[in-house]
Amino acid sequence: MGTFLVMGNAAKPVLVILAALVLGSFPASAQVNVLISGGFSGPYEKVLPEFERTSGIKVTTGSGASQGTGPQTIGAQLARGVPADVVILSREGLTELIAAQRIAAGSDVDLAQVPVGVAVRANAPKPDVSTVDAFKQILLKAKTVAVPASTSGIFLTKEVFPRLGIADKVNVVMTPRGSGATAMVAAGEADFAVMPVSEIVHAPGVDLVGTIASEIQLIQVFSAAIVAGSKEVESAKRLIEFLSSARASDAIKASGMERLATSR
Repeated sequence: MGTFLVMGNAAKPVLVILAALVLGSFPASAQVNVLISGGFSGPYEKVLPEFERTSGIKVTTGSGASQGTGPQTIGAQLARGVPADVVILSREGLTELIAAQRIAAGSDVDLAQVPVGVAVRANAPKPDVSTVDAFKQILLKAKTVAVPASTSGIFLTKEVFPRLGIADKVNVVMTPRGSGATAMVAAGEADFAVMPVSEIVHAPGVDLVGTIASEIQLIQVFSAAIVAGSKEVESAKRLIEFLSSARASDAIKASGMERLATSR
């Protein structure tokens, strides 16, 4: 005859405790909320699936402009309470967030840098933009030039165009995001878009002409940092470490960027 083990009601609390201990050894997957601007979006989107797969951390991504005055800038979103653990944006925009005490002290890391380039509609002739004068001439001949209303667009409209003496001679349309500028070119609504190369190379319907001359160039640095008050600090650190590691190098290079990964 077989032997049967019968457990009465007294054993139930023991089973509950054991079950709790077993389940407790497998914490729920961490989740990280990211707000990112367009400049680093190309490499970020390429490597994010690998990060989530290898780390077990779920990432939710929102977007916004690095700088500017619109409601969808990253700074404006943080100010109105949009949840975020990590921000990725231009160093200029991040400097503003640090000054506003939105960033955890010492958490910022420079990921990559990228020059400003010129986009034309796909398969359209590519003019010379390699010298200051050549760039100036294509702007003067254009019916409309599109630039993002963020770091690069601010630099162009506030510094470069006035310096070239063409601020009041060029029809410039500033779009809330870089994707809007390339969309205008793709649709034939603008002759050129002038913006970070990394936002041109992956944009549909446009081709990269080249980068503008060094004398009027802005080498834009894109950085990551942890948002002050984040409850997912360790997971946020892991994400930033991954994005600044050699594992992101190929994606960064493919976006026309140069990897930096230097802490400040």
